[in-house]
Amino acid sequence: MKFWKITAAGAALLGLLVWAPATEAQKQCPKGKIKFYTSWPMQGAMIPEGTGMKNGVNMAVEEAGGVVAGFCVEVVNLDDASPQTGKWDGAVEAENANKAVADPDTMVYIGTYNSGAAKVSIPINNRARMLQITPANTYPGLTKKSGAAPGEPEIYRPTGAPNYVRPIPADDIQGAVGARWAKKLGHKKVFILDDQELYGKGIADVFEAEAKKIGLQVVGHEGIDFKQPDQKPVLTKIRATGADLVYMGGVVETGAQVVIRQMKDLGLVMPKVRFIGPDGLMEDTLISGATCEAVQAVGTHITFASLPFEQLTGVGGKAYRTYKEKYKIEPTAYALYAYDAARVAMEAVKRAGKKDREAIRAAAFGLRGFEGINGKFNLDENGDTDSKVMSGYAVENCKFKFLEVLNF
Repeated sequence: MKFWKITAAGAALLGLLVWAPATEAQKQCPKGKIKFYTSWPMQGAMIPEGTGMKNGVNMAVEEAGGVVAGFCVEVVNLDDASPQTGKWDGAVEAENANKAVADPDTMVYIGTYNSGAAKVSIPINNRARMLQITPANTYPGLTKKSGAAPGEPEIYRPTGAPNYVRPIPADDIQGAVGARWAKKLGHKKVFILDDQELYGKGIADVFEAEAKKIGLQVVGHEGIDFKQPDQKPVLTKIRATGADLVYMGGVVETGAQVVIRQMKDLGLVMPKVRFIGPDGLMEDTLISGATCEAVQAVGTHITFASLPFEQLTGVGGKAYRTYKEKYKIEPTAYALYAYDAARVAMEAVKRAGKKDREAIRAAAFGLRGFEGINGKFNLDENGDTDSKVMSGYAVENCKFKFLEVLNF
């Protein structure tokens, strides 16, 4: 009898413990739950950046108390890298997008990191009328005709309506800025490399077109097989051309570390030759993988589509300080753009006011005067930001150092 009384009391108490949070959740989230899925690599050289972007999304949702427009927001993080290669994989990305689409609670897909991966997931989400927001994709053809391949961007929009937006400027801006910066730095002859992937080749092509337009001599442009550990044959060819600049379109997973390290081995170093790359290379793993000595020997310069984080004001300044306090580390290159992506997602949900993918998709394209990390911006009918903020960095004392805002 005594045992029964204890059990009943315990059961009653357990019931109260279970019921209380449910009641609170009903008060906080009377409309129920929605989900944001994220997708980018979380392996190999991308672990720091992948983690940084994940932190950025989580920080934005936590700042909102985990609730928007009466819905509790749950973030589901997926990895689109292959376990075999540690690099993004089209089949894995397709699986992630299909998983998100199949979940009726999913209202927004935040990703990808690699522009090539976005080519896979955008049409899948488009057919489901689901909004996709990237913190990092910059290949122009995903949204616009400028710098695009035939059929782009329409081929990513099977429904006819765009569903993909980006708060980060595209490469038709960054590639051109990179060429103009190269000229300002005094370069005359450039040899261009790319990793033969969508982002890398895309920005390299834009750089080449602008270089020719402004009078830089392009003495060669080759795609490399980044899986090969020896890039000395192409670098020997570069040395023979007398180029004073090597520009490489790529990301940290696709061979830049080897190129830089072997440039030093072959004597392609400052003051005779400099290396310039785009924001896909602005990762600490570039320095550690190529070695600090080599990165500095070749005078590595990087363009990046943001003001330096320590110079951000308003929303950006607050986000930067909060990130450092919360995670005890400097934000990675795209962590704060992931923060912006999550905030845009929540704003779209707020404007739609209902758990409806089409309504949320449409709401994002009406965004005007949104306060992002680099100030206010608008999203146009293609989902592109009108922000054109660009900065130039070099590597000093084994760290990326801001040099100047690139106003071209």
